[in-house]
Amino acid sequence: MAVRLDKPWMPLTAESLKLIASHLGVYQLANEAGDIVYIGVAGARTLFGLKGELQKAMDDPPAGAMQFRVEVNMAYRTRHFELLQAYWSDHGVLPAANTDIDTRSLGQLRPG
Repeated sequence: MAVRLDKPWMPLTAESLKLIASHLGVYQLANEAGDIVYIGVAGARTLFGLKGELQKAMDDPPAGAMQFRVEVNMAYRTRHFELLQAYWSDHGVLPAANTDIDTRSLGQLRPG
């Protein structure tokens, strides 16, 4: 598995959400240009899993989010931190809407 999530973007619309199941996993939200604005997780306490999290994002899009991509993953916490670490390593900051993450808790990742 690649460190970065490289699946194609889907529009953040009701039609696209019909294709998403209520699984656990991680997701990324991006603006119209494809710049990641949020990296999220649908964990065990998430109502309706990925579908529920994306529905919330569609109802109140963070930082101009207009598209998404998901990865079903039972190791969702580890994968979430891995995606955050990779983004931080690439950009030196976290995505604009990930204001609830303390970077001191991330550790270091140097993806190739």
